[in-house]
Parts: sequence; structure tokens; C-alpha cells
Amino acid sequence: MDRQTVGHARPARLRVEARTLGVSEIVKPMGELDHHTADLLRTPLHDALGEGRSRLVVDCSGLDFCDSTGLNVLLGARLKAEAAGGGVHLSGMRPAVARVFEITGAEAVFTVHDSLEAALAD
Repeated sequence: MDRQTVGHARPARLRVEARTLGVSEIVKPMGELDHHTADLLRTPLHDALGEGRSRLVVDCSGLDFCDSTGLNVLLGARLKAEAAGGGVHLSGMRPAVARVFEITGAEAVFTVHDSLEAALAD
């Protein structure tokens, strides 16, 4: 069930879709995740956690760019999800986005999967 499309800051800059599948909340950011668009991802992650869904799967296959603000949104969601007994699973990262996680060491604190299917199966 596709519940919502959060929107975008400027046309085609970032769009985020969120849906629930079983025990997982699947959140798919598409475009550029940065200081100006971070709230568009923060909102559905926060909402899912507030509604008791602590297993968050972020499908990064449509994410073209992620800066430190975007990374901090994901790290904050990870802390809240783990405190609630869940976690954040990242899937389908493109090389440019994966490089940000590699450089910062953030890849070590997330469960990273090659595909959305693998993340859901874990």
C-alpha cells in the first residue's frame, strides 16, 4: 500500500515515497538529499517511528546525492529505531552515495544490502 508521497523542495530535487510492507516501513528518497531537502526524508522516518514501525528500510536506488545533513538524518533515525528495538537497513546505494558512507565510516553502523529485496528478506 503506497501511503504517501511527501513532496519535493524544488521540482525534481527530492521526492520521497513511503509505504508499509509487513513489519517494514520502506522509504524511498529519489534525487538529491542535502541541507535543503533533508526534512523531506526526516518526516516519513519520524512518522513511521512514531507509529511504532521501528524496522526502517531505506531504498537508496533513486538517490543521486547525499551530503552530511542527509547522513545525519539517517543516523538519527538509526538511533531512534534501535532504541525501539528495530534498525535501519539501507539498500541499492549508487556508487556516489556509497562513497559518502565509506569515507565517513557510516557504512559500519548500518545494515547495507545490495537490493531492496535483500533488505526485506533479512
